[in-house]
Amino acid sequence: MKKKNVLVISTGGTISMVKDPQTGALHPAEWEEFMSFMPELDKSDTHVDYHKFEQLVDSSDINPDIWAELASIIYEHYDQYDGFVVLHGTDTMAYSASALSFMLENLNKPVVFTGSQLPIGVLRSDARENFLTAVEIAAEQDEMGDPIVPEVTVFFEARLWRGNRTSKVNAENFAAFKSYNYEALAKAGVHIRYYPHLIKYNDKRASLRLRTKTDSNVAILKIFPGISPLVVEAILNIPGLRAVVLETFGSGNAMSDSWLYESLKRAVDKGIIIVNKTQCLGGSVEMGRYAASLNLVKAGVISGYDISTEALVTKLMYLLGENPEDTELVKRLIGTSLCGEMTID
Repeated sequence: MKKKNVLVISTGGTISMVKDPQTGALHPAEWEEFMSFMPELDKSDTHVDYHKFEQLVDSSDINPDIWAELASIIYEHYDQYDGFVVLHGTDTMAYSASALSFMLENLNKPVVFTGSQLPIGVLRSDARENFLTAVEIAAEQDEMGDPIVPEVTVFFEARLWRGNRTSKVNAENFAAFKSYNYEALAKAGVHIRYYPHLIKYNDKRASLRLRTKTDSNVAILKIFPGISPLVVEAILNIPGLRAVVLETFGSGNAMSDSWLYESLKRAVDKGIIIVNKTQCLGGSVEMGRYAASLNLVKAGVISGYDISTEALVTKLMYLLGENPEDTELVKRLIGTSLCGEMTID
C-alpha cells in the first residue's frame, strides 16, 4: 500500500515543548525528540515530514504575518502532500484557523490545527492523542482516493471542528475548544466517525489560490450597560480605522440612546464598516427583530449572523486587504458565507 504523505508545520505552542529532566524547565523539542513519543507512526501507512518556523511563536504573538507565512508554506508544498497538520498554541488557534480558511481559496486538502494543554512527555498529556489523530485525519481518504475532510479544521480532545467556527472556551480542561453554532465534523473514539453532510467540499477542478493580503485596521467594540459615549467615540475615531466588530446583546440589540445611533451613523457615513455580532456564545444576530436593534439598522450597521468573533475579525482583515478600495464589495461579502464561516437563513 502506498504511504500517504503529511507535512507537519510547527509554529510553537505547548504541544512542541518538553521538560528538561535536570531543571524541570520547558524548552522547544527537536523533531526527533518529539517523534520519540510516537513510535507507532513509523509502522503506519503515513509518512510524516516536518517544517518548523525558524523562530517559534508563542500563540499570544501570532499576527497576520504569521498567517501569511503559514498559508504560503501550505501553498508551496500543496502538490507534494496529501494533508497538513499545524502545531499551534491554543490561545489564538481559532483566529489562525479562521484566517487560513479565507487565505487558502479552493482548498481541497485537509489542514488540521492541533495543540495541547500539557506538553508532550508530561504525565497525562493530551498532546500525543491530539497529534496522532490529527495526522490520521490529515491523511484520511475515501475509496476514490479523495480527502475526507478537505478544509481547515481544529482537532482537540476527540472532536474535529470547522476552523472558522471554533472558539477556545476553557483554559484548563482538555476539551478546550467548542463550536456553538456548528456541529463537529468528526468524533474520535475507537473509530473516527465522520459526518460528510457537515463537511464543505470545493470543486475538485479548481486550483488552490493564495490570498495573503490583510488590513489590520479593525477594532472590537463591546456594548455593556453604562458604556460611556467617550469610550464609543474613542474607538470609532481611531485614525485609519476601517471596520468595527460591534458585540451586542442577545440577538443583536443595543441601548436605544440617541447618542449611540448618532455615533454609529457618523462612523458609517465616514466609510467605516460596522458589523453586528452577538455577545452570546450561541445563536445568531436577527436585526430588526426587537426595537432595541432598529437604531443599528438605521445607522447602517450590517449583520454578522452567527459568525464567531475570531472568524469575523479575520474575515474583515482579509476582505479589507484584498479589496482596499471597494468598501461596498466588502460589505456585500461580509453578508456572504465564503467558506462555511456562518449560516445565513
